[in-house]
Amino acid sequence: MKINNLIMILSITMVMGISACSVGDPFSAENSDSNTLNLALMSETIAAFPLDSLSGEEVSGLILMREEEKLARDVYTHLYASWNMRIFRNISASEATHMNALLILLDRYDLEDPVGEDIVGSFENETLQSLYISLCAQGDSSLAGALEVGATIEDLDIMDLMELSEQVDNEDILFTYESLTKGSRNHMRSFVSQLQRYGENYDAQFIEQVLLDSILATPKEVGNW
Repeated sequence: MKINNLIMILSITMVMGISACSVGDPFSAENSDSNTLNLALMSETIAAFPLDSLSGEEVSGLILMREEEKLARDVYTHLYASWNMRIFRNISASEATHMNALLILLDRYDLEDPVGEDIVGSFENETLQSLYISLCAQGDSSLAGALEVGATIEDLDIMDLMELSEQVDNEDILFTYESLTKGSRNHMRSFVSQLQRYGENYDAQFIEQVLLDSILATPKEVGNW
């Protein structure tokens, strides 16, 4: 994976001074009143798939994505406190729902949750811990920088979810990853749209630029998740 490259990219960016889903979607938590319903729908949907054995790649992927979605939630929570901009509050809530989906899978397969007590800004994965610090610092530098951080996180999420999906045989995990990827594409559209309002563009750092262009050229996606 290319996650380790992000720290170097962020450092260069900071030195240079560069500066969602529908309510009925169980992977959307933008309306906090729908959280209980979303969780029930996610549990029911995932439980309908067969329970198969896990490969080592599937185990490590679930653990990574549980904390990577936490990274997104925690950074957006921080940036909402810094800028009081609704997009960060809304997408942070959506990321919390994504975290719940992965927790359902961890519980389903009796795997230990790396999030533990769920302390904001605290990660078991050392790379994600470093990213949290770097991303918050970049996001605090300017509003455009904060929106760029959002796009960067979604860029990373899409790449990792696509790569992990290629290693998955279990239907429940694949379905969840595909649903999370759709959510990340919608989040990317939102962040880039806001960036463009401030006269800034976002260039892909992890996925191919042609894929990013395709995502931005297509409308927001809807569906059961």
